[in-house]
Amino acid sequence: MFVYNTDLLPEAELPASIMDLQDPKWKGKWGAAAGGADFQAIVSAILETQGEAKTAAWLKGLKDGAQIYQNNIAVMKAVNAGQVPVGIMYHYYWYRDQALTKAGSKNTKLLYFRHQDPGAFVSISGGAVLKSSKRATNAQKFLAFVTSKQGQGILASSDAKEYAVGKGVASDKALEPLDTLEAPQVDPFKLNGPKVIELMTAAGIL
Repeated sequence: MFVYNTDLLPEAELPASIMDLQDPKWKGKWGAAAGGADFQAIVSAILETQGEAKTAAWLKGLKDGAQIYQNNIAVMKAVNAGQVPVGIMYHYYWYRDQALTKAGSKNTKLLYFRHQDPGAFVSISGGAVLKSSKRATNAQKFLAFVTSKQGQGILASSDAKEYAVGKGVASDKALEPLDTLEAPQVDPFKLNGPKVIELMTAAGIL
């Protein structure tokens, strides 16, 4: 997801792809929470769809040209304050702020890359039970509830602003419909977290 300051960047100048941010013309103009798991999930989508060489080149562009912030909210606030024109963040932080005071997002809008761009990657919040768990039965019951219609309904009606994925449960109406995001076709089981860490470390980001 991509947030931009509407006073600093007209729509005509928005990038067509998240990959465009490695271009030197964006140097010093974008922000990211590069150390966070959210951001690393995006990098994993770039790696899966673009390959190792292009991912390494993109990370070099990040290292050379981006402002690094502590988390998604800090990125959003920096863009809102005009410290940088644009930033990479997850959508729900923006929607939460919009639903409350808009204090951290009133000067911004979101850009959906779509077109199977790696920047349109839809990240999955997964759950599992450790084999070593002493409360495996209750843990399984909890996961069953979270993924049930009732559990997903609670998610959809909360302030989380995340997408509901349970059958027969609609997401918050404020969100762009999930089936319109045109996300890239990525098999989550093929995402290579260790390689992402290796590439980001080699690029001097971690």
